[in-house]
Amino acid sequence: MSRVKFVSANEAVDLIKDGSFVANGGFVGIGVAEEVLERLENRYKNTGSPRDLSLIYTAGQGDGKTKGLNHFGQEGMVKKVIGGHWGLAPSLGKLANEEKLQGYNLPQGVISHIFRDLAAGKPGTLTHVGLGTFVDPEISGGKINLSTTEDVVEKMKIGKKDYLFYNIEKIVPKIDYAIIRGSSADENGNISMEKEALTLETLSIAMATRNTGGKVIVQVEKRVKSGSIDPKLVKIPGILVDYVVVSEVPSENHMQTFSEIFNESYVNSAISISEGSLDFPLNERKVIARRCAMLLSEETRILNYGIGMPEGIAAVLNEEGKEKNFIPTVEPGAIGGTPVGGLSFGAAITPEAIIDQSYQFDYYNGGGLDMAFLGLAQCDEHGNINVSKFGPKIAGCGGFIDITQNAKQVVFCGTFTAGGLKVEAENGKLSIINEGKFSKFLKDVEQITFSGELANKQNKNIFYVTERAVFKLKKEGLELIEIAPGVDLEKDILENMDFKPMISDDLKLMDERIFKDELMGLNF
Repeated sequence: MSRVKFVSANEAVDLIKDGSFVANGGFVGIGVAEEVLERLENRYKNTGSPRDLSLIYTAGQGDGKTKGLNHFGQEGMVKKVIGGHWGLAPSLGKLANEEKLQGYNLPQGVISHIFRDLAAGKPGTLTHVGLGTFVDPEISGGKINLSTTEDVVEKMKIGKKDYLFYNIEKIVPKIDYAIIRGSSADENGNISMEKEALTLETLSIAMATRNTGGKVIVQVEKRVKSGSIDPKLVKIPGILVDYVVVSEVPSENHMQTFSEIFNESYVNSAISISEGSLDFPLNERKVIARRCAMLLSEETRILNYGIGMPEGIAAVLNEEGKEKNFIPTVEPGAIGGTPVGGLSFGAAITPEAIIDQSYQFDYYNGGGLDMAFLGLAQCDEHGNINVSKFGPKIAGCGGFIDITQNAKQVVFCGTFTAGGLKVEAENGKLSIINEGKFSKFLKDVEQITFSGELANKQNKNIFYVTERAVFKLKKEGLELIEIAPGVDLEKDILENMDFKPMISDDLKLMDERIFKDELMGLNF
């Protein structure tokens, strides 16, 4: 007789008690059990329970407004949050800023491994990831506000090398309830993911929860007969599942992403997508993406694109007919295809493979990435980058730390200034029509999400690409190596920086093809 119970979303959330430790799965809107979370919020608003929850999750989940982890953003509902990215759940960030919860921001890949290590009964996760950043206990140990006082990250030396030990006993000693998602469930609770754009760390969460005495709740789209799922396609075996919720409104609460009900190209590599078919207008985003693409070579085949500005690089390669020369990867597990952005970020069009997020980070941590392209929000004279905290806004590091510390080469890309910037690229030159209000090149960044000092110790090639200037990291700091044709070095670049970079003796003009409407004719 099957031990799994099929229940409604309301029945599932009624099980969760005050003070419980909850693990939630998902990536942006992919794999989020939205129906269960919505009913959980409703229960709290109607009854005041469950309250004082502790919440742990790997990747950012939400639409920046009301969905995903925003359902937990009610005062009194959560007392502690451990997460990889906070930016998509501003309601939680608001509570953290008001000191109404304790919060930690830890690297996304590390948290995916914490679930796996918790499942295996290990005392913690030992890794080099996080050294030299705000996660390092010598800086802030990942704490995000004054209410958060317990040290959960320790620095230790093994041989002659420094490592960080993420103490599981302090971070997540047990999981009382897991809220995760799949596509189908058979009568024994075996879960398949045929329509999910990613498999994420759902297996690790389920295993960690069951092995620490908790209950696993899985939201699915449909119930099927026992034995109808190929055993090799079972992603979460029924022995790990306690309750299954079949979504009552899948078109709203079981969307493949938070912007698409279902896109078959995210789970089918046989769909034909022709190169050169994407429309990408010539603007500052395309200028930056083109210059980044020019850093690629035959030796840089395995890539990672971050969210936002780096997404344009894939579009440029598609437009130039060079996409098949490279294999992009996305940290939650997609390999190959064309990564997509917005609220579907994490998915890829016609991927070659989709693996669990924890294994993708194993690959990254071991040096599998040839080159990574990440966003540039703040940069200082030492080459440090901040993408995780801006005044009261808690964005979070996501997979940024894991990726930048382990890729063989890293390219940070973003506009030179922010807030109202308007430029025009025409006839091989760049014109600054309206300067941005805020400088991105500061004397000191607000928070160190990437350490230039550590990168120098690792002898890595690090580039910083904007629409008007290209910098390279040197031992002494940032060096300006290229400027756009049409811009003035003093007026358009140096006067908009809070520090003076080194200027290369061989300062060059950026390739004029970048600033023309026609194809560049990239040759790899």
